[in-house]
Amino acid sequence: MAPNDRDAFALALLLGVAGLTHFAAPRPYDSIVPRRLPGPARAWTYASGAAELAVAGAVACRPSRAVGGLAAAALFVAVFPANVKMAIDWRRRRPLPRAVAYARLPLQAPLVWWSVRVARSAGRAPSNMTEGRK
Repeated sequence: MAPNDRDAFALALLLGVAGLTHFAAPRPYDSIVPRRLPGPARAWTYASGAAELAVAGAVACRPSRAVGGLAAAALFVAVFPANVKMAIDWRRRRPLPRAVAYARLPLQAPLVWWSVRVARSAGRAPSNMTEGRK
């Protein structure tokens, strides 16, 4: 497996697991949906979980990987307000949960960077596949 594929599959796995947890255990996600969003929090939880699963599929498949990587970057940016809400809501919790909530904020930047890197590398074939081609 080419390094580009490993990177993409790791990102797809992260997104896929996260997406599944939105359906398997939605309550924690419901609690961080910003109140300004219209409709029930559960609908947003399921919608974001479905988006993560769709993006995971797009990143996992080579033909859609470039678009999937950009969609993943956009998704990580889009869910940032939920992470801000979590950090605010958890500011008075015990040190470990509070640290987890705060750590999610700067974690979004490397996730966006990783997603863009996967998108950019999607058009590049592994070197062993390009031998003999002009």
